[in-house]
Amino acid sequence: MTVTAANPLAEQVYARLKDDIFNFRLLPGDNFTETEMAQNYGVSRTPLRDALFRMQREGYLEVGFRRGWKVRPIDFDRLDNLYDLRIVLEMAALERLCQQADPAPELQALNAVWLLPEAQRESEAVRVAALDEQFHTNLVAAAGNEEMTRIHTEVTEKIRIVRRLDFLKKNRVDATYEEHGKILQLIAKRKTTEAQILLRAHITQSKLEVRKITIWMLAEARQEQLQTSKKI
Repeated sequence: MTVTAANPLAEQVYARLKDDIFNFRLLPGDNFTETEMAQNYGVSRTPLRDALFRMQREGYLEVGFRRGWKVRPIDFDRLDNLYDLRIVLEMAALERLCQQADPAPELQALNAVWLLPEAQRESEAVRVAALDEQFHTNLVAAAGNEEMTRIHTEVTEKIRIVRRLDFLKKNRVDATYEEHGKILQLIAKRKTTEAQILLRAHITQSKLEVRKITIWMLAEARQEQLQTSKKI
């Protein structure tokens, strides 16, 4: 069987489209046509359609008969459910990690990132968000359950659109470093209950901060979009 290689141009369009949605240049609820987007991106409709349908499958876009494309509104109830699922998976992972006879290699790597003096910590929001995602992903992977890791990875992808907003404020970056460090130390001491309590509080607070920031940012972006359209 012949495997068709991914279209490099479609990959580029997909990456740009996703970045526009993640950074609220394309806002939830925005409508557009393929012709408009092809002109905006300077590409033909074939690679654009590949990217659009991929984004639709991943849940970021909707398409309607004769209505063009639409950026899906953010479903906060769905996001809450996904964050709650994260808690379930990561709590189970912590229990398994605290029962392991020997520390998993993933934990040693995490220690090198999160147990650092304040002067050596990362501060740039996008980079911290990537490190935070790696922390939670590697934590679950270290537990050794492949199915749990697979589901957690899918959940992670679905909440990525809002998750990095949690690191726009320095106090949230500082709190993340402190809490991740404490969780790793509690795992090393086999203190399952304490680690789980801290992890639940950590993710719950992140969920609340993200919702608050997202609502504010959407309102700001929408107002800026309206002002721009009036000037044209």
